[in-house]
Amino acid sequence: MKEFDVIIIGAGAAGLMAAAHATKLKKSVLLIESNKSPGRKIIISGGGRCNFTNLEVDSSFYVSKNKHFVKSALKQYTNWDFIDLVSKYDVKYHEKTLGQLFCNGTSKEILNMLLQEIGKSAQINCDERVSEVLKTEEDGSYEVKTNRDLYRAKKLIVACGGLSMPKMGASDIGYKIARQFGHKIIETNPALVPFTADEDLKREFSSISGVSVLAKVSSGDQSFMENILFTHRGLSGPAILKASLYWSHREKVRINFLPSIDVSEILSKNSKKIVLNSLKEYLPVRFVETWIGQIPRILQKKGAEVSKKEILELKELLHEFDFIPSGTEGYRKAEVTRGGVDTDQVSSKTMESKLSPGLFFIGEVLDVTGLLGGYNFQWAWSSGYVAASNV
Repeated sequence: MKEFDVIIIGAGAAGLMAAAHATKLKKSVLLIESNKSPGRKIIISGGGRCNFTNLEVDSSFYVSKNKHFVKSALKQYTNWDFIDLVSKYDVKYHEKTLGQLFCNGTSKEILNMLLQEIGKSAQINCDERVSEVLKTEEDGSYEVKTNRDLYRAKKLIVACGGLSMPKMGASDIGYKIARQFGHKIIETNPALVPFTADEDLKREFSSISGVSVLAKVSSGDQSFMENILFTHRGLSGPAILKASLYWSHREKVRINFLPSIDVSEILSKNSKKIVLNSLKEYLPVRFVETWIGQIPRILQKKGAEVSKKEILELKELLHEFDFIPSGTEGYRKAEVTRGGVDTDQVSSKTMESKLSPGLFFIGEVLDVTGLLGGYNFQWAWSSGYVAASNV
């Protein structure tokens, strides 16, 4: 049996960060990864450029049953700490909308940076799957059995993520380990995921598939103003993905396709122009022709000729479009998993289990989900650092 100070299950963002910091504290570390290489989700993230954090980070950007849980870790290791690390390795980056930071080059720069931080101080075993975890009675150590070997460590960090992106090796092993040691799992669901539509709406959306519109999307008590994208199966785009984090099955979603100006104002400003041409100045042509084409009698009227009743019809289509998604694209398209290991049973200051000393949970496996925009990576960096600081 091979012995280490710390065993980390999962060599994704959180696991790599934990390993990088633990090795600096002179711990002997074993990383076990089921994929053939570490950090696969890092590589594909952000369209291959990795949205590694955000300029503005606080607890309001996270969803958890315990909304205060993230505060300590985010304070112990901030977005600015990670930005400093990126700068230290001379990784060039740029800000996109809403404070999102992306690599100028590729996501591999972030992965390579983490691997360089770890160096040769940790053993990374890829293409290896955990089959069993036991806790010894004599000294409380953890024994981890895999398809290759048996390992032992006083500290065990579970960093194997959630159920999103099964093609990237996602599994429920983290939840199984948590349950084994008495932890409750908050119900899991796909999040940051496109919505699917019923058959009638699907036909409408398919006719404008590929069209992107700046819109305000509201779900529950949350609203987001960003682009949405029509697809053959429903709706996607940043505003939709964000709204999905707050959506519950069979709940209504409201979309305002013209959030910055009222349609009645457009008509009054363009009283002598036909409605079709007036709206084309504010919305994509295909969208106007197809979406407003549902009431074709209005399109060829001049602004001044549109009746009050017709204005209400336009408002309903453009400002107050309500629909109930039939569902989502599921874990295969979800960027993250909402729900996970109940944070009430984990220390917010150390990430250590309150039920089984020496057992830690970090990253996506916990009931902590960040909004689109670099927040889930920042949670991986912060929680990984905190756990490593306490092993």
